[in-house]
Amino acid sequence: MITWTHFIFFALPVMLCWLLAILSVHLMKRKTLAIVLSLTGILIFAAFVVLMWIGMERPPMRTMGETRLWYTFFLSSIGFVMYIKWKYNWILSFSLVVASVFILINLLKPEIHSKNLMPALQSIWFVPHVTVYILSYSFLSAATIAAIILLSQYRRQGPNPQLAAFTDNLVYVGFGLLMIGLLIGAVWAKEAWGHYWSWDPKETWAFITAASYLIYMHIRLRESMPKRFTLWLVVFSFVLLMITWKGVNYLPAAQNSVHVYAE
Repeated sequence: MITWTHFIFFALPVMLCWLLAILSVHLMKRKTLAIVLSLTGILIFAAFVVLMWIGMERPPMRTMGETRLWYTFFLSSIGFVMYIKWKYNWILSFSLVVASVFILINLLKPEIHSKNLMPALQSIWFVPHVTVYILSYSFLSAATIAAIILLSQYRRQGPNPQLAAFTDNLVYVGFGLLMIGLLIGAVWAKEAWGHYWSWDPKETWAFITAASYLIYMHIRLRESMPKRFTLWLVVFSFVLLMITWKGVNYLPAAQNSVHVYAE
């Protein structure tokens, strides 16, 4: 029976495959090799999850360590699919690095293997909700950096059209993932607390953030090149996103929110 004691024998080959995949795509410029290595690592990791599931006779979603298995699997898999679709080297590297961090946490902190999550978090919707949000934040943070670069270019030769288009694509994908995460979270909330939406502080700020990104996308439909105001809107929207993620937790009104369960 496969247990946590066997985890290292799967984890090390997985991280080696992913490290070689990152080196292949950035240093050797061998994208086909990177795809093969990434997929090999994902399949090895999936094999451990399936074998552990069979051995325990239940889905491995009850403890913090088990939950991180799903973070690793979904992050690496979604990042891999996005790389195949859009050929963004950075998203493959980002997803594999963050997935490897979760593997390292499980290797270095074995005490979390038996640390139970609160009942509301022991849901099939919890892991996809968090994973999609992690990827969404990565795209939107990259869009913010690109927008800042475009703002700096206004002082010199003007914004680069290719970078402007790249910024738009990052926002579109990031916003799409944000909405998917929001919908998954709503289904999870209905299952855990009996309602899809309650307008508590976290949800209210999430709505404001989504509206801000929507305004940006509607403005860009009318512009051939982004103006300064439009680019600042990307930066402003990301600030709202960070407030939604962390800042709201410190507001007095949020102390009774269902979304501060991890505090």
